[in-house]
Amino acid sequence: MPNSIDYLHQQFMAGRIGRRDFLKGAAALGVTLGAAQSLLPSQAQAAPKKGGRLRAGLAEGGSTDSLDPQTYTDIYMISVGFATHNTLTEINPAGELVGDAAEGWDASADAATWTFKLRKGIEFSNGKTLTANDVIASMNHHRGEDSKSAAKSNVDPIESMKADGDNTVVFNLKSGNADFPYLMADYHLLLMPEVDGKADWQNFIGTGGYVLESFEPGVRTKLKRHGNYWKEGRAHFDELEFLVIADVNARQNAVATGEVDVISRCDLKTVHLLARRPGIRVEEETGFLHYTAPMHTKIAPFDNNDVRLALKYAVNREQLMDKILKGHGTLANDQPIAPSVPFHADLEQRTYDIDKAKFHLKKAGLSSLKVDLSAADAAFAGAVDAAVLMKEQAAPAGIDINVVREPNDGYWSNVWLKKPWCMCYWGGRPTCDWMFSQAYAEGANWNDTHWSHERFNMLLKEGRGELNASKRAEIYREMQQLVRDEGGVVVWGFANYVYAMADKVQHGPDVAANWELDGGRYAERWWFS
Repeated sequence: MPNSIDYLHQQFMAGRIGRRDFLKGAAALGVTLGAAQSLLPSQAQAAPKKGGRLRAGLAEGGSTDSLDPQTYTDIYMISVGFATHNTLTEINPAGELVGDAAEGWDASADAATWTFKLRKGIEFSNGKTLTANDVIASMNHHRGEDSKSAAKSNVDPIESMKADGDNTVVFNLKSGNADFPYLMADYHLLLMPEVDGKADWQNFIGTGGYVLESFEPGVRTKLKRHGNYWKEGRAHFDELEFLVIADVNARQNAVATGEVDVISRCDLKTVHLLARRPGIRVEEETGFLHYTAPMHTKIAPFDNNDVRLALKYAVNREQLMDKILKGHGTLANDQPIAPSVPFHADLEQRTYDIDKAKFHLKKAGLSSLKVDLSAADAAFAGAVDAAVLMKEQAAPAGIDINVVREPNDGYWSNVWLKKPWCMCYWGGRPTCDWMFSQAYAEGANWNDTHWSHERFNMLLKEGRGELNASKRAEIYREMQQLVRDEGGVVVWGFANYVYAMADKVQHGPDVAANWELDGGRYAERWWFS
């Protein structure tokens, strides 16, 4: 269409697409990068400068939050962790895996031995120089049979580690893992100083761009810039203040009135009104985020796969996309691998089918079913509304869903992983292995369906060590099929990250979408004009 670039520009200005998608769309139309960038607001081109106090109003956080990186579950603690610490690797704003504290890495031919070279001269905020022993202690913090860390599945493949001098770490894995460097970008795997052979997380000393001043779980955290940060061109703000504002209306009002400078998770029902406010910019990124309803497959009636299939067929995904996401996302298919992730399988789309729902109920020996579904908007904005919609959708199949409205505070510690069926979201992961290992593998601490499938777990190990791309594609396709048809999760939509900020808040032309707010690293990457 001759007016396609105009349409793209309108979508961008309305907050329906982000800068990356605008530039990609323009390139597809044959528009040069320079010409496309000239259409963006001029302040987006401003050079970074130091100064100011960034106040972020965040959707998540609770009174049970801890500084221990084993426990991080939401953007509040991710913001704190990435502001104060580094990881070995990171996903950059262009979506590429790059070194963070590591300047490079090499693998053996079988991908079972990985050697990471650390950048020299990185200092903790107390003046201590980062060494290989700090890295080893930081990884061991998440290892061990009794570990409750969400990153335990990331480090379980490690058979042993050794320091080869101060700046080299050698990881020997139990078997080959082609994705191992990606796993090191996990926001739980923060690098901490080694003290007496263990990682010192209690004093919260990191190598990041900011230093902790005060921490109130589920309320607010204050930080100041680390004066000797090693990473050039990062950590521009003098101070940071992260505030938990769980109510979406209060959050949007806070950015509209200038009480905060940036917010996460806009209300999709009213975000178009927020975008019209002078001095406010709404942005949107397409990543791996997906909305789910995990069932505890070890507890009746969810231990019966026909019950699980009945519930999956009783969900109208198209209606949820329309009513809850308002078009800010794409349809999902009861499997968690986003279309943008390598080896995503384009499986036959499951549709709303009351007859099939009744068929599977009958196979389970039931003529009707009554189940509780726990929900709170802490799970995602609109989670309660989504649960109510699912109740209405399932009723014609003889399924009575009792929506249990849970408190926002403590949702992740009191409901998720504990209640038999609940609403949930996953930020997603950039590789199939990472997503499956953390959320679907037998014994994984964040396996929120408590699912155990022998064939799936066997394929997980095979895929991890397979270096042939076509063979990996076959393996991961079958795994996605198994989750869709035998797993315990309803995955109904891949949602865009939609957030808002004051016009004075600036960032580069790309924004990472592996997690919300620039992959959670906005405090380090953004600045004031």
